[in-house]
Amino acid sequence: MSEAPIGSKANPSQFDCYEDLAKDEPYFVIRAHDSLSDALVELHAYIGAGQSGAAHNKLADIMEMTAQTAPRPSGSPKYRETFAISAAMERWRLKNA
Repeated sequence: MSEAPIGSKANPSQFDCYEDLAKDEPYFVIRAHDSLSDALVELHAYIGAGQSGAAHNKLADIMEMTAQTAPRPSGSPKYRETFAISAAMERWRLKNA
């Protein structure tokens, strides 16, 4: 039997933060099921590593990948909730800094 992939529920990353979250700390999960998941995580890694050129290139790749797909309607509940989570994260971070 093969080992579960790193970052999964069965084989969490050594940097998995779920257990460390404060009870009121907002979080957002990007699942492998999302067609942009790997590119978004790679973009995050490049930005965190200070590799602005690679980050710029990856963002350009993401924009090219999404250019062929119709955008989610702005009235979509999932779209609105994503922005609400982003705003909640910013408020939480500023309050808990």
